[in-house]
Formats: sequence, structure tokens, C-alpha cells
Amino acid sequence: MLVKLITCSLFWVLLTFSISADTFEVKMLNKGETGSMIFEPAFLLAKIGDTVTFVPTDKGHNVESIKGMLPDGVKRFKSKLNKEFTINLEQEGLYGVKCTPHYAMGMIALIQVGNAANLDKVLAVKQRGKAKKRFTRLFAQIQN
Repeated sequence: MLVKLITCSLFWVLLTFSISADTFEVKMLNKGETGSMIFEPAFLLAKIGDTVTFVPTDKGHNVESIKGMLPDGVKRFKSKLNKEFTINLEQEGLYGVKCTPHYAMGMIALIQVGNAANLDKVLAVKQRGKAKKRFTRLFAQIQN
């Protein structure tokens, strides 16, 4: 009886957690509301358990994590060109991403999952050119 009660309780907890998780879609665009070579939206505020799918709306794009801009314990990732890529957000912190071919043109995005626990580490990553300008705008949107 106790095992049944625990199993049933665990089922409801997991069901509630999966129902409350959100799914975000980020478009990879040659041109959008904020300029050329962008992720739209470029900033997301998410929760642990949420999912983000990057969609290559325009051809020639991918998504790759930026070295030093992931929460501890999150493995680096890189999608293939012109392919959808989905990431499950399982760790709290900031996730910095780029389009590999268009990084120099400032094609970056920032995802905040819960508390920005790795903010100092992320801010220490050197950025140049358009990526630096765009990250400055995205950092201003971080919530603690």
C-alpha cells in the first residue's frame, strides 16, 4: 500500500512538472526586428525544465554554446547548419549561444534559467565587435 501511494504521488509530481514546463522557439534569421544576423528572440527568461528549439528560419545558420558561458555541469553543444536544435534546460544559470558562421556579425543570444548563478563567469568572457554590443544589451535584461 505504501509503495502504491509513493508511486502515485511521484507520478503526479512528475506530471505537474512536465505540464508546467514551457517550450520556446527561437528563430535564426538573416534579418529581423533588431537588425541583421539575429536570433529572435535574443533573450529568454526560462525555468528549469523548459525547452528551447532553435529554428533555422533562414538558411546558413546553426547554434553553438559559447565557451565559458554555460552553467557548471552543462555540456557544450553545437548543431549542424540548417538543422533545428532543441535543448532541455536542466541547470540554473546563463546560457550564451552563437551562430558559428555569423558570430563576428553579432549573431548571439542569451538564455537565463532561474537565477543568474554564473553571471560573473559569463561577464568575464571576452566579446568583440557586434557581439560585444549585443551582449551589453542582453546583459541589461538579466533578472536576479
